[in-house]
Amino acid sequence: MADKSAGHSTQSTHFGYETVATAEKAGRVRSVFESVAPRYDLMNTLMSVGMHRLWKRFALGRTGLRPGQLALDVAGGTGDMTAGMSQQVGPEGRAFLTDINASMLAQGRRRLIDRGIIGNIAMVQADAENLPFRADSFHCITIAFGLRNVTDKLAALKSMRSVLKPGGRLLVLEFSRPVLDAIMPLYDLYSFKVLPMLGGIVAGDAASYQYLAESIRMHPDQDGMLQLMNEAGLEDSHYHNLSGGIVALHIGFKY
Repeated sequence: MADKSAGHSTQSTHFGYETVATAEKAGRVRSVFESVAPRYDLMNTLMSVGMHRLWKRFALGRTGLRPGQLALDVAGGTGDMTAGMSQQVGPEGRAFLTDINASMLAQGRRRLIDRGIIGNIAMVQADAENLPFRADSFHCITIAFGLRNVTDKLAALKSMRSVLKPGGRLLVLEFSRPVLDAIMPLYDLYSFKVLPMLGGIVAGDAASYQYLAESIRMHPDQDGMLQLMNEAGLEDSHYHNLSGGIVALHIGFKY
C-alpha cells in the first residue's frame, strides 16, 4: 500500500518501521517529542557530535533574508533556526516559530527568552500540513529536522509553498542518504545501537530514539525529496549534501 507520507491518501502510514493507522501517527509522534523535549537540545548535541549547529548555520546562510522581512520556522522545536532568522530580519522584521507539539514550543519559548530574543518573535502552535497563515506571507520558510515526522509530507510542502511570497524560498534541512555506501554499516550501528543507548541514558527514553533512527531511514533520499518539492509546485529546487549526505539541505522557490 502506498504511503501517505509520499503524498498519497491511504489509511495507513509508517511510524518508524511500524505500520500504523494514518490518524494515529500524529499522536504517536507527539508522544515522542513530549518525552524527549526536556533533553532535546542536549541529545541533539550528543548524537550529532555538535554538528547540528554547523548544519543549521549553513542553512541560515542561504535564507536570503533581509532586514524588515518575514520568516517562518516550521516544526521549529527549540528555536535555533528562529533565533538565526530573527537576527537576519532585525527589529523591523519578524520571525515566526511554529510547532505542533506544545512541549517543544514551550522549550523553544524558554530558550529564546533566555537568549534575550523576544522583540521580533511570534510563536504559534500549528500543524505543518495546514499552516494558519495567509497566502503569500513569508519571504523565507525553514523546516529543520521536522519534515520526516510529518504524516503527509506533500501536504506540508504544499502548505508551506502557499504561505510563501512570490520570489520566496523554502529550506528543508533533514537527515538523508550518505553518498558513500561503504559507511552504511557504521552509520547503521551508530543509528540503531548508539543512539537508543544514549537516549536511554540521557533522556531516559531509548524507544523514542529508536523511532527517530527508523524515521531517518524511512524519509525520502535526496532525489526523492526533489521529486516531492517539484510535485508541491516549488521551482528551481536543488540540494546541498552536508557531512557526506548524512544531512541534506533542499532549497526550492515560489515564483
